[in-house]
Amino acid sequence: MVELVTHRLRLRRAQPEDLDALFGVLSHPEAMRYWSTPPHADREQTRAWLDDMITATDEDFVVEFEGRVIGKAGVYRLPEVGYILHPDAWGKGLAFEALSAVIPHVFAARDIDALTADVDPRNTGSIRLLEKLGFVETGRASGTWQIGDELCDSVYLALARPSRRP
Repeated sequence: MVELVTHRLRLRRAQPEDLDALFGVLSHPEAMRYWSTPPHADREQTRAWLDDMITATDEDFVVEFEGRVIGKAGVYRLPEVGYILHPDAWGKGLAFEALSAVIPHVFAARDIDALTADVDPRNTGSIRLLEKLGFVETGRASGTWQIGDELCDSVYLALARPSRRP
């Protein structure tokens, strides 16, 4: 079982015991503002999401900071990177730290040409984070996600495998 450890974080496989902590993230309206679904209404919705994460690839991780689960980072469906942290953990460089560990791991574990990301263009913080990690914009599209009653747009970004970068 793969575990990644950084200066401040432990990234590990999801476990059923992570339900309450992940519900705290996935039910938080601010954390879910630009996610691909509305905030989770109940623990059963999070339990189904967590069950999928538990059975997913080895490249999708729960993020622990100071001994508590604060979110997730990784690749649920290759080659798309996804991450979400509880707002209490924002502004500390933790998403950058987590993805700085995940990205080299994914390229080492999988023979893929690039990682991708699909970001709501209003989520400027996430776009800046991905650009800081070396992702470049590859396109934009309108009306790509129906989140509750809102039709949202996408900015597509990609990060080429280091040996294949220009």
